[in-house]
Amino acid sequence: MTRENGTSIKRTIRRHQLREMVPLADSTIYEMEQRGEFPRRFALSPRCVVWDLAEVEAWLAARRASPVRRAQHPDVRKRRARPVRGRDQAREAASKAG
Repeated sequence: MTRENGTSIKRTIRRHQLREMVPLADSTIYEMEQRGEFPRRFALSPRCVVWDLAEVEAWLAARRASPVRRAQHPDVRKRRARPVRGRDQAREAASKAG
């Protein structure tokens, strides 16, 4: 689809369509937009915001091409509340209790 002057008509998507494509919370999307990590929304009217479909699809393709580094698992032995005991400590506690 092109106009007479050669510019293409961009397809936009609303929030519910974006949620179907990108399974992230609204707050996560908003924070990523603020950091420049997600395509920016723009307002069509005072109560209607949309995203450019091509930008969202390009973002998804880029995410698929380069895997996201996973967060490290926390060391549960260093927790203050309910620390995980080692096997020796668990046996020792069981023998004292029984």
